[in-house]
Amino acid sequence: MIKMVSIILMGLCLAAPAFANDGDAILKKVDRNLNPEAFEMYRKLINIEPDGAKKEFIMYSVKKGRDQVASVFLSPASEKGRATLRVEENMWLYIPNVGKPIRITSLQSVTGGIFNNADIMRLDYSAEYNCDKVDQQEGVLVLHLKAKSKSIAYDRIKMWVDDQKLLPSKIECFASSGMLIKTLYFKKIEDFGDGLVRPSVIETDSPLHKGYKSVMIFAKMKQRDLPDEAFTLNFLSRVESLR
Repeated sequence: MIKMVSIILMGLCLAAPAFANDGDAILKKVDRNLNPEAFEMYRKLINIEPDGAKKEFIMYSVKKGRDQVASVFLSPASEKGRATLRVEENMWLYIPNVGKPIRITSLQSVTGGIFNNADIMRLDYSAEYNCDKVDQQEGVLVLHLKAKSKSIAYDRIKMWVDDQKLLPSKIECFASSGMLIKTLYFKKIEDFGDGLVRPSVIETDSPLHKGYKSVMIFAKMKQRDLPDEAFTLNFLSRVESLR
């Protein structure tokens, strides 16, 4: 009887993910499940005010590696041609007819909603955070993440991850004071093709902006080889040419 119990317990242990207690390995797997190493995509960003008023933006974005992201606004007409670039923690905004790209920060927002620039120009989570601890719940792994430097938008993140799909369902973002800044909700799992199955919608709200909400909808995400030149300041005015 004792031998049988031991065999059952051993089987349960083997059934768990081999890296269940390695938070950093889990986080890297979450990153790759969310997007390929290099890809292009379209996004609609919707800012919703307490009275129901909405403002929508459509962006084309490309990403290469863990820490290079470039985007260009396709609509509305007032924003068309504006482009952003992020390389590691450095961010710039290009405005047609203004000339030289201007520096922007992670806590600002090029769309003016609850999503800040760090959310819109998201790097791999593993590029910015280390995992301090993993809590295991039924069907869920809860990752407790700590920023690698003070320049990162959120000091700490708490990420709920499906323990089978290794995709996030919810993320809480905290300031260094421990104050909750915002919550991100990952919804509507979609098959984008080539094995990429991930949430197609991210919603966010914030206790600092009660009644306001922002939504990010992903479309046409696919793997693509991209030139290094696409992630330079000189190329910012030509990001749309990659479409």
